[in-house]
Formats: sequence, C-alpha cells, structure tokens
Amino acid sequence: MTTPFPFTAVVGQDDLRLALLLNAVSPSVGGVLVRGEKGTAKSTAVRALTSLLPEVAVVPGCRFSCDPASPDPGCPDGPHEGGGGGTSRPARMVELPVGASEDRLVGALDIERALAEGVKAFEPGLLAAAHRGILYVDEVNLLHDHLVDLLLDAAAMGASYVEREGVSVRHAARFLLVGTMNPEEGELRPQLLDRFGLTVEVAASREPDQRVEVVRRRLAYDDDPAGFAARWADEEAAVRKRVVAARELLPSVRLGDAALRQIAATCAAFEVDGMRADIVMARTATALAAWAGRTDVLAEDVRQAALLALPHRRRRNPFDAPGLDEDKLDQTLEEFAGDDNPDPDGDGGGPGGGGGQPEPDEGPADDGAGAAPPEAGEGEPAPGGAGEQSPVRAAEPFRTKVLSVPGIGEGAAGRRSRARTEHGRTTGARRPEGALTKLHLAATVRAAAPHQRARGRSGRGLVVRRDDLRQATREGREGNLVLFVVDASGSMAARQRMSAVKGAVLSLLLDAYQRRDKVGLVTFRGSAAEVALPPTSSVDAAAARLESLPTGGRTPLAAGLLKAHDVLRVERLRDPARRALVVVVTDGRATGGPEPVALASRAARLFAAEGIASVVVDCESGPVRLGLAGQLAGELGGTAVTLDELRADSIAGLVKDVQRRAA
Repeated sequence: MTTPFPFTAVVGQDDLRLALLLNAVSPSVGGVLVRGEKGTAKSTAVRALTSLLPEVAVVPGCRFSCDPASPDPGCPDGPHEGGGGGTSRPARMVELPVGASEDRLVGALDIERALAEGVKAFEPGLLAAAHRGILYVDEVNLLHDHLVDLLLDAAAMGASYVEREGVSVRHAARFLLVGTMNPEEGELRPQLLDRFGLTVEVAASREPDQRVEVVRRRLAYDDDPAGFAARWADEEAAVRKRVVAARELLPSVRLGDAALRQIAATCAAFEVDGMRADIVMARTATALAAWAGRTDVLAEDVRQAALLALPHRRRRNPFDAPGLDEDKLDQTLEEFAGDDNPDPDGDGGGPGGGGGQPEPDEGPADDGAGAAPPEAGEGEPAPGGAGEQSPVRAAEPFRTKVLSVPGIGEGAAGRRSRARTEHGRTTGARRPEGALTKLHLAATVRAAAPHQRARGRSGRGLVVRRDDLRQATREGREGNLVLFVVDASGSMAARQRMSAVKGAVLSLLLDAYQRRDKVGLVTFRGSAAEVALPPTSSVDAAAARLESLPTGGRTPLAAGLLKAHDVLRVERLRDPARRALVVVVTDGRATGGPEPVALASRAARLFAAEGIASVVVDCESGPVRLGLAGQLAGELGGTAVTLDELRADSIAGLVKDVQRRAA
C-alpha cells in the first residue's frame, strides 16, 4: 500500500488546508468544495486529510459503523445494545466514482430473496461505508443527476433509503461531503452547490520559488514515499494534536450576539438565498476560534468564515463568477461591529452607520442626451482588421421554448429529449441483462405464475426463480450536444441585431445548463469558420466566448455548416450515444467564396441525409424579408424560428406550435 502524501507537505494551498482543517475540527461545518484548474493538487490535499482525523469507535461487526455509545435503532445489522464495548478504527475516506451506479451508491437489495423468502438481504453501498467519515467525489460537477439527487436526500436527512417495489431498507448516512472540480468542465447544480459548507478556489502559484518547492517535494516523494512521510511525521503529528485540542475546546467557544449580528448582516448584504449560509458561517467562525485556541468568536473569525462560506452562494445565475467583494464585506462588518447591546434605532448614528451607505456610482443615466446614437460609426472597420466590429454586449436573456431532438435516444441522463433511461416512467418490461436494478413486479408475477404447480408451491408465498424476474424499461430525458453555429458576418453586425442575437444564444445556453447538455460553438465570418469552443459541459466557457465574439466581413455559410458537420463527426466517435441538436443562428445569407448559395445548400443537405436534428434561428429583421433562413431550415431537414418565436411566452411562438401540431 502506498504511503499517503502528508497533509503538511502540500504547498501553496493555505485556504484549502484551512477549510479542510475546520471540517476536521467541526464536521457540522458541512464539507468543502474545491474548485480549480487541472494539476493543482486538489485531490492530493483532500486524500491527505484522513491522516489528521481522530479514530472512530464502532460496534464490532456492524457494516454501518454504528457508534457503540448510541447505536442506530434502525440499523439493518441491529439491534445493538447501547453502551456496549466497541472497537476503534481510522476514519474512512470513501471515494464516489463519477460513473457509479445507483446500487453502488446506496446499496443493493436482493429482490429474488425478498420476494421468495421475505428476507431483506442487503449489500451496503458507499453511503453506508462513508457514515461517520468522508465521502469524496472527484469531478463532482460531472456526477449524474440521479446520483446527485440521492446525495442531496442523504445529506439532508442523515440517512439513506433503498426502495425496491415496496421493500425498503434504511440506515444512517452522516458524512462529510468533499468534492473537487474543474470549472472549465461545467458547473454544479445550485441545490448541490449549496450543500457544501465551504468553497475554495485553487490555482497554481505564479511564484517561481514556490513552484520549485512543489516540484522538489513531488520528486522526493516519488523517490522514497516512506522516507518522505517520515520526514514530515513530526509536523503532521503536531497538526493532528492541534485538531484534537480544537475539537475538545469547541463546545466551550462562545458565539456572542455581536458576532451573530455580523453574520446575519453579511448574509443579508450579499443577498444569499435561505438561511443555510448563516448557519454555516456561525459554525465556521466557531471552528476558527477553536482552531486558534480561543473561547470567543472575533470579527476576524466572522470575516474569514464569510470568505469561505459565501462565494459559491452568491451566484444568481450560472454565468456569475463566484467571489466576494472584500471591500463590501469589511464595510458591513465595521457597520455592525460593537458590543452585544446595539443602538435599537439601527441608524448607526454616524459615518458608516446603517441607512447612510451611498449607492455605488453607476455613471450618468443613459437617456440619450449628449451621447452619439448607437448607429453612428458602426459600419466603420475596427483597427484590428478589415471590416471587423468590436464585440457588443448581449441583450438580456429570456426563457426560451423547449428545443428537442425527435425520437427516443439512449444518451446520458438529462432534461431535454426523450430517452430510454434508468429513471422515469415505466413503459414496459424485459429480461434483465446483468444485475436487476428496477423490478417490474407485475411482469415478474405473470412470468412466475404458470409454473407454481410444477414448482411444488404449497404455501401462500410465490415461488420465484431467477429467470422469472423482469427488468422495468423506463422512459425519461437525456442531455444532448447542442452545437451553436453562429453567423458573425457583416450582415449581422448592426449593433441592435447582434446584441439581440447574443441575447438569444445566451438564453439558449442558460436552457442548456438547466437541461444538462454539452454545448459547442462554431462561428463563421469573413472567409472561414472556426470552432470557438469545442463541445464541453461548461456553458460558462461558451458564454465567455460569445461575449467576446467580434463581427464583420462576408458570410461563409457553407464553411460554418461544414465545420459544424466535422465537429459532430468527431463527437460521434467520442460519445456515440449522445445525440446532437444543431442550432444555426443566421439571417440565411451566403456571400463568401465561389457559388456560396449552392455550396451552402449542399452542405445543409449533409445534415438532412444523416438525420441530424437542427433548428434555424431566423435573425432577419426589417419590413422586407427574403425568407432565406426558412429555406436553409428546409434543406437542413429542420425547423425555423424567429427571435420572437424563440421566447417561451411568445404569442407568435404559441400560435406556430398549434399550427404545427394541427398539420
């Protein structure tokens, strides 16, 4: 077994080390989410934490780690006698693989024995193994939705329930949730994000001396793991001793009313949702005081707690970057600093007091006076290149109508198109392939019923054999690859039009985030097309590329379609089960290259021939319309919608949907 990398040997991760140590001191803080770029030793630091945790007393032979002092009365291995003798073992860190099955997470129930013998033969899962320890999820942002739901339920109730056709098993599941993720690969669902008590951002140091030290220690560890661990053993033992001392001191720490008011005022000032942030901040500030060896919570503890507990709770939409305005934080803490008997009027009575805080200067109101009209100079080339316009900001996003891929797929679970999934409504039954996960009870009974006399049935129980079992087939929703093909040519360069186009694409990106899609971005202008963003789960990255998208030049529509077709070809090799939805955002003009219209038509027919689902967002505006986007949609074998019809609450869109269904 490889010697664990010493926790104290992790270099340049002060915030991460502190957040993990605070959870070691007070597990009620609620875990840590570690966000950072690849190669920053996130996993190394997390895995090294177990060496600092005190040992856990457990009931001998209990697979669910019951505490001998107060065993779980509903333990499947129980009942256990309270106050009995126990054994001690090191605290566990259980890793949840991203691709784990539901049975691997919550445990598996032997349905055949349950039906035939009435026996709850249960094999515990990872939640049981993590009870009273750490549950670690690497790449937690890539975890499937149904596993996220199970984690949320267990974290909220402190217990795991396994239900199989009326047969249920319950066991305690209280654990410290620790996750690591690379934001470039996608964000977490808000519900799971809020379940992490603290969050830290980790980045590689830009200081040469520190980078040298990281490399030196890594090489030393690789050459002699045992010797490296021995070299740091004394320092690690000192940290472990300090953790134990802080745990013992924790019940004596006093959280005064002044500190509580600062916590509440800070959460209110940063407009976090719900009350969980207040509770986590209070627990974190208390743990910080205990870690420092104090029995009173100070303002500095509250400040540090806010920096760890609030950044991930401030995101108002998926494209908001996590973070905290430290000037605003300091101002709030100063405003509510004082003794435990504040001014009942609450006006502060002086500079920095409540009610007198000036609003940030947003500059002069844009009422049109003294400003050049938006159209002025928009046709002039930017210094960066011939005919190129500087990027414009996207219009306000809106809720879009649902775009989906026709037919039934078998891709990764999501919320866009119909698919055969492990979760959803039951549509039929089949013989199981491998382990039975979702029993179709009626089909199983029908399969076993004709053989009861031959099997010698004599009692009330049904004689069930393995070949009688039937797996339920279910229909749910899948996530798709939504590939945006965006026209960035001069015909789209008018400021108002491009702003509206970007707003529409941003709205579709928000929809893709909510439906758990992968997204990609292809743009075309001038004489060529480019992949602005290869397919990824990070809609944040797509939004950033969209925001910086320049416009200008001719319209090489064929090049854009061919580039998109090539991207889809490569993605089919990587993930053949994930179906694609191509969203072409254009006015339908084709002006780049020889015979641009004919070439664009041939490129579009490639999509139709391969049955690739497509939607054309018609950006043409003005009283005279050529209808080119509609023609393109016909050649693609897809549908066309205008920017107005794309809105979920659009009357025009509703009418068009009714007409389409009637036809």
